[in-house]
Amino acid sequence: MTTTTAIARFDLVVLDTPEPRRLAEFYCALLGWRIVDEDEDWVTIRGTAEYGLAFQLAPDLVPPTWPDPAVPQQSHLDVTVDDLDAGEAAVLAIGARPTGITGKGFRAYLDPSGHPFCLCLP
Repeated sequence: MTTTTAIARFDLVVLDTPEPRRLAEFYCALLGWRIVDEDEDWVTIRGTAEYGLAFQLAPDLVPPTWPDPAVPQQSHLDVTVDDLDAGEAAVLAIGARPTGITGKGFRAYLDPSGHPFCLCLP
């Protein structure tokens, strides 16, 4: 494999949402991160790493209906937990919704804006 010089550095994953602050607070609670930048239509959160998440105002967002293909998911986040049952209780308490989709070592949920994410075992 050939190594190359990077053209760019990874910074953020940006999620559209009708409520940037609310979704930022959800992911801060989920990941233990904090809000580092905010204005009326954009909120950025980060932990200790160089990368982060941002939430962009999209008042007309149509969330995915996944697993129904009518409005398919275009991406999702995977986050790691040590215990799926404890993780599920915690994400439901902060506003996640279960999808009923599970597999070996993961469970899928929707965040408050309808974006899918999975709790995964290491």
